[in-house]
Amino acid sequence: MYVCVCNAVTERDIGSAVAEGCCSLRELREQLGVGACCGRCTKCARDVLHESLHACTPHRPTAARLQLAA
Repeated sequence: MYVCVCNAVTERDIGSAVAEGCCSLRELREQLGVGACCGRCTKCARDVLHESLHACTPHRPTAARLQLAA
């Protein structure tokens, strides 16, 4: 889905940017131009950014899981 129509940025583009190390809306704006024109996409871009960051973050095992594995 297109997130920023002004700069033709998709959810996939944001996900790729996050995979390459982008971790803030400011960095997305600098790298992809998201929110740099009319700004209407900013909220959606932030939501997609957070979803992508969450998906890329490795899940750490909890203490209970570590005890079960031992």
